Amino acid sequence: MVAVAASIVTVSAIAQQPPTFKSGTQVVSLFVTVADAQKRLVPDLTKDDFEVFDNEKPQTITYFDNSVHPITVVVMLDTSGSMTLTIDLLKKAAEQFLIRLLPDDKAKVGAFNDKVQISAHFTNNRDELVGAAKDLDYGNGTRLWDAVGMSLDELKGIEGRRVVLVFTDGDDTESKTSLGTVIDRARAEEVMIYAIGLESNYFNGQRMVRSKPDRGLRKIADETGGGYFELEKTADLAPTFTRVAQELHSQYVIGFTPTQLDGRVHKLAVKMKQAGMTPRARRSYVAAADKITVSAR
Repeated sequence: MVAVAASIVTVSAIAQQPPTFKSGTQVVSLFVTVADAQKRLVPDLTKDDFEVFDNEKPQTITYFDNSVHPITVVVMLDTSGSMTLTIDLLKKAAEQFLIRLLPDDKAKVGAFNDKVQISAHFTNNRDELVGAAKDLDYGNGTRLWDAVGMSLDELKGIEGRRVVLVFTDGDDTESKTSLGTVIDRARAEEVMIYAIGLESNYFNGQRMVRSKPDRGLRKIADETGGGYFELEKTADLAPTFTRVAQELHSQYVIGFTPTQLDGRVHKLAVKMKQAGMTPRARRSYVAAADKITVSAR
């Protein structure tokens, strides 16, 4: 799988040890995870393995880095009534993601049902994060898009890579925020969203029913450059949360200098020159010069 996020940033924000650029250089950066035909992550690629297109026009890659970059992430879990039979498995699966955070990563943990709760502060203390996951509360409805919107609120003003990891087993039922609104926000605010959906069996008060995850999950993941995983078995929960952690710590950073900052949404595409590798790229970015302040170098 490949996950790609794009943003217009100062060069100094893309890497801890950036190369030398001219004063005032702007770069569209993309975080790329590459896997082979067997879905194994592929290390040791070079700049020449990638092609990048902006509105279908090929771009010259002016920046490339394959070191690990810290993330700030909000992990948001569905704890509505349909999750009653699998909530303990979900919390243990989420732990597999949290314990794989690196020392420079930071996270918050939250839950959504007919309300939305998020832990008080970002931390790199994995024990604290695991404890917060265990303490998440139950509820009834599913405020999925409200939860994603509140996660974006929590990430405002934070520098570096920002990620939302959201899990649900059903459709949004009570949000005031729409899918389209959170997609637009995530694109404009340059946040990558990973989504995990599960088909879940639960008792609806009359009989056992099987839920299907909201179809908007795939759309928001694709648009923002995150991965989408749809599961049929609870046994796949822990391996999938583990996979997300591995992807986020195995991403290449590539960048190009935009030729037109017209304030519009531009289509993005990443392609691999080498056969047998499948990129999945963020599909768009906002080409707005006023999104950042470029520092002189």
